Amino acid sequence: QVQLVESGGGLAQPGGSLRLSCAASGIIFSDYDMGWYRQAPGKLRELVAGVTRGGSTRYTDSVKGRFTISRDSAKNLIYLQMGSLKPEDTAVYYCKAERKVVPIRYYWGQGTQVIVSS
Repeated sequence: QVQLVESGGGLAQPGGSLRLSCAASGIIFSDYDMGWYRQAPGKLRELVAGVTRGGSTRYTDSVKGRFTISRDSAKNLIYLQMGSLKPEDTAVYYCKAERKVVPIRYYWGQGTQVIVSS
């Protein structure tokens, strides 16, 4: 059974930091690209940051220089270090695992809430 379990969300002040974690089980971690997505109320889910199997990273423009994604293949974990938080970062953050070679598969976590407010 595949599970992606996010943790680390919560309330942060503007300018503050949070670190999200996503623990993956039930998959061959090295076969999957991993990513963090977010969905704010009334908005579509969007990619925040991704890390490929090979370790290449990409970020949406609004978080470049503030967020860092990383993966620990020994522990089947990915992280999202978030800094200089802004109220507009408020959203539910989801972890996604995506296998882009046959058989193509993707899985989502249940999400973790991040609220940035003073």
